Amino acid sequence: MLTAFARAFKTPDLRKKLLFTLGIIVVYRLGTHIPIPGVDYRNVQTCIDAAQANQGLFGLVNMFSGGALLQITVFALGIMPYITASIILQLLTVVIPRLEALKKEGQAGTAKITQYTRYLTVALAILQGTGLVATARSGALFQGCPVASQIVPDQSIFVTITMVITMTAGTAVVMWLGELITDRGIGNGMSILMFISIAATFPSALWAIKEQGSLADGWIEFGTVIAVGLVMVGLVVFVEQAQRRIPVQYAKRMIGRRSYGGTSTYIPLKVNQAGVIPVIFASSLLYIPALIAQFSSGTSGWKTWIEAHLVRGDHPIYVTLYFLLIVFFAFFYVAISFNPEEVADNMKKYGGFIPGIRAGRPTAEYLSYVLNRITWPGSLYLGLIALVPTMALVGFGANQNFPFGGTSILIIVGVGLETVKQIESQLQQRNYEGFLR
Repeated sequence: MLTAFARAFKTPDLRKKLLFTLGIIVVYRLGTHIPIPGVDYRNVQTCIDAAQANQGLFGLVNMFSGGALLQITVFALGIMPYITASIILQLLTVVIPRLEALKKEGQAGTAKITQYTRYLTVALAILQGTGLVATARSGALFQGCPVASQIVPDQSIFVTITMVITMTAGTAVVMWLGELITDRGIGNGMSILMFISIAATFPSALWAIKEQGSLADGWIEFGTVIAVGLVMVGLVVFVEQAQRRIPVQYAKRMIGRRSYGGTSTYIPLKVNQAGVIPVIFASSLLYIPALIAQFSSGTSGWKTWIEAHLVRGDHPIYVTLYFLLIVFFAFFYVAISFNPEEVADNMKKYGGFIPGIRAGRPTAEYLSYVLNRITWPGSLYLGLIALVPTMALVGFGANQNFPFGGTSILIIVGVGLETVKQIESQLQQRNYEGFLR
């Protein structure tokens, strides 16, 4: 990996792309520390320093914003509205025929879907920004902090609208920065911003574990977490790279005087075909009852039950539901993202077949059978990785923002591998160009 980066900086045009990407990252990180108008920044810092943040409810969004959510800054919502909008559009593509037709139109259809994603991102940013401002005004963002209700001193309509507009504009700027990295940088702009947001929370989370430790001033706990983290990264890299290769043979065809086909290739089916999407789905779904309970008044029985069983991350009911939802959404997302019948039809159209399997319906059934078999270990792996922070919480009292586990480690490793592959592919293009020349 380090060799690839060293060679990349020696290539002039690739070096420009890398430096441009680093510049955008610096701008993004600066925006996560600029407070929005109407917020008493001193009171916010007082509550954060007192470690009274309600991380159980807002931990996921705060992680994707690089810690900017709880500081209520310009980029407080971060990349989360765009991720949500992308997932919603991807699900709607299966349900709505018009979107499915757009997807099949190629580049023009993809551009149209991207435009719809931008509009939906702005709408979700307005919705989430309004919810964040309302939570901050009520003092529920920092439970137990004595100055939590004074974070927004002026609670007039004008100030509230200004705060929501500022955060929505911040989300639009984040989306623009991600697209700039995709167009003029090294690519995968949104993923790289997500990577930076999560990686920015690692130092503080690791140091908090050290401060909370009791063995040798916390250094033993700190070293244990680092060792567990290295093992976790190795495991995630191993599973993320694992794939089942289905061999495909193409029949030789004569068109005029030329012969086409006769080649052999394969269909790579990844063990973790769904990526990190099931973990995000399961986390978001479990946050809904906790959010409803927080904003409801009174002390009803259902509210007490939710606060006792679905808010604490180490409760057996929460852990069981979380694991089962991840397994369910893994199968659900694989079912809508990979269509065996469509793949079988395309293979049949171009004269391709799997050795020993008849073309058409038997091929689709075989692909579906293989996909179901490899999705089981993939979904169980996702569930176990997502429960690592909970096991750390039960095992040695680490906070719920345990860095090596769940969504964070999956995204960090996945984006890191993809970025290195992109840099290596661009280096290979330049090497081939020089060879041909």
